[in-house]
Amino acid sequence: MPRSLTAALRRPATLPALIALAALAVLVAGPLAGLVAATLDADGLEAWGDVLASPLSNALLWEPLGGSLVVGLGTGIASVVLGSFLAWAVVLTDMPFRRTVGVLATIPFAIPSFAIALAWESVFRNDRIGGASGLLAGLGVEVPDALAWGALPVTLTLTAHYFSLAFVVVAAALASVGGDLLAAAELTGASRARVALRIALPAVAPAMGSGFLLAFAEGVSNFAVPALLGLPVRFQTLSTRLYGAISTGDQDRGFVLSILLVLVAALVLWTGTRLTSRSVSTVTGKPSRARRIRLGPAKPVVLAGALAIVVAATILPAIVLAASTVLRRTNRFDGGTTWHYWVGESDASIAQGLRGVLVDPRILEAVGGTVLLAATVAVITMALGFLAAWSAARTPPWIGGTLSGLSYVPFLIPGVALGAAVIAQFGRPFLGLPSIYGTFWILVVGGIAASIPFAFQTSRAALAQVSRELEDAAAMAGAGTWRTLGRILLPVTARGTVGGAALVFVTMARDLSLVVMLVTPATPLLAVTAYEYASEGFTQHANAITLIITVVSVTVTLLARRLEGRRSPWMDA
Repeated sequence: MPRSLTAALRRPATLPALIALAALAVLVAGPLAGLVAATLDADGLEAWGDVLASPLSNALLWEPLGGSLVVGLGTGIASVVLGSFLAWAVVLTDMPFRRTVGVLATIPFAIPSFAIALAWESVFRNDRIGGASGLLAGLGVEVPDALAWGALPVTLTLTAHYFSLAFVVVAAALASVGGDLLAAAELTGASRARVALRIALPAVAPAMGSGFLLAFAEGVSNFAVPALLGLPVRFQTLSTRLYGAISTGDQDRGFVLSILLVLVAALVLWTGTRLTSRSVSTVTGKPSRARRIRLGPAKPVVLAGALAIVVAATILPAIVLAASTVLRRTNRFDGGTTWHYWVGESDASIAQGLRGVLVDPRILEAVGGTVLLAATVAVITMALGFLAAWSAARTPPWIGGTLSGLSYVPFLIPGVALGAAVIAQFGRPFLGLPSIYGTFWILVVGGIAASIPFAFQTSRAALAQVSRELEDAAAMAGAGTWRTLGRILLPVTARGTVGGAALVFVTMARDLSLVVMLVTPATPLLAVTAYEYASEGFTQHANAITLIITVVSVTVTLLARRLEGRRSPWMDA
């Protein structure tokens, strides 16, 4: 055995690293390999032919791909425009209420995407597909089909959800632009417009490109919004077509579409990484505060534009959802109000006898299942992420690099595709274990796999703030590896790891794209129940459940950020 390998195996971090590698191989590499392997047998090869080159290809691939690209491009462009404008206004100008606008601009990403879609439907739904119309139609306003269903409302709704990504990325980049550069440009007589176009814009162009590509990739892979606002009029994307294939038993074609969706998302995010790496140097040797632009007479206009964006994306959806849950007639003010959809007992004259969401045993069971799933995933994922992050920093590069790479891979896989991969791997006997499809544990496995990137990055950031001297002192005192991890490092990094666990909890509580592929009637969850109610026309119940998820998600997200002690660029005076 080579000496270098022998030395590596004797390191204290080697055993934890091997455990983390084995877990990631089973949870990440295994499902992907199983997904590919499932398409290489005779039926799988036939499915490849059906999807890529057959009379069915147009319906199976090209039309959904076209829908995905339209939605992705629209979401990416609109998100980066809105996010960049808000970032500029919040970070570089003297606009009033900057901090408030900055906080509100980060909230939409914590809101479930289907919450905004349901709010849109409550306002703009028309009578094209039957059922109860939206608030505008109830007031006598004729809503065009293009505004009620299809690509446009899907794109606008996704933009309202994902512009937060572009805002955060661009705001961080603008905050790093040295104030001395802007001041020097102004001293030369350059106008505000010239400073913005010739200095600030080139400096943040890579961040804007990254924000665009992130929003594009998220838009392409989102399932909930196209399903709610597109499927009723047969507007398909790759994610909805993939879900339709697997949910109807056509798994081979579904697995092929999953691989193609993964490739599209991975290509987009790889391009974004390459683009982000080509940055412009704007940080000088001396620290300098970002110089704020005096808006002058334009201040009210900029403030009005910023408030309009954050109110439309953050406050109005919550108001619409809340108001719709107390209307006796769906989306109609003339029927009066009622609390039945929250606390009412079964009444055959209302919602086909469904109880209010707070007293319905099925909903309460879904609450319990959601909390149990989110808590289980959060605890296990953060433990695994912590172990992987610590091992990656204390093992040879070939081990640490493998850990980092495997931990990052799930970020490239859309939720629907990851769900399909988990089904392909764990929906049959694996390593001597029985199939876990249809059980609670396949949800846990899928949730851990999807959450690993965030847990790894959060743990690595927390561990980076801890001096190695603590570990050296523990070793000199005779503490072993596991004792050092559990009794010293974990308590010291508790704020970061607990904050990370809280955000993993939120992600699982509001996620639909992943769990919709894995859930069964035996394992009800709030997000899936809300989607089912919305699909069946029980609008008030769906909106009430979604409002509960939204309140929990936003509250826990804000608490987690406070716990982690994050300081945003717009918080500096």
